Amino acid sequence: MTVSMRVMSAGDGYKYLLRTVAAADGDRSLSTPLTRYYAEAGNPPGRWLGTGLPALGAGQPHIGDEVSEPQLQLLVGMGRDPVTGHSLGRAYPEYRSVSERVAERVKALDPALSLGERADAVAAIEAEEAIR
Repeated sequence: MTVSMRVMSAGDGYKYLLRTVAAADGDRSLSTPLTRYYAEAGNPPGRWLGTGLPALGAGQPHIGDEVSEPQLQLLVGMGRDPVTGHSLGRAYPEYRSVSERVAERVKALDPALSLGERADAVAAIEAEEAIR
C-alpha cells in the first residue's frame, strides 16, 4: 500500500480533491470531466453532511446529496455558498509568491546602485523574503 500526504488549503486546495481523490485516487487533468470517476470503482462521490448544511443555498443541498464539482469549487475554492454563490464571509487572502515579492523589491532598487551594490541588495532581499 502507498500513502501520500499533501497540504490542502482554502482557495486552490480543492483542486487536489478533483485531480486525485475524486478521480478514484488516479491523476486527471482538471480539463477532463469526472465521468470516469463516477463510472469506476474507487472513492465514492462526495456527499453533503453536517449541521450547518441547512444554512447553505436556502436549504439546498440536502443531507446525502452528491457534491458537484461546481459546488466544491464555490465552497472550498472560493469561500462562497455552493448554491447561490454568495460570499460566506471575508474573501480568502491572496498571497504573492517569494519570487514575485523579490521581483517587486528588486524593481524598486535605486538605478544608481553599482553592480556590486545591486548584487548585495538583491542577495539581501532574497534572504529576507525566503525567511518571510
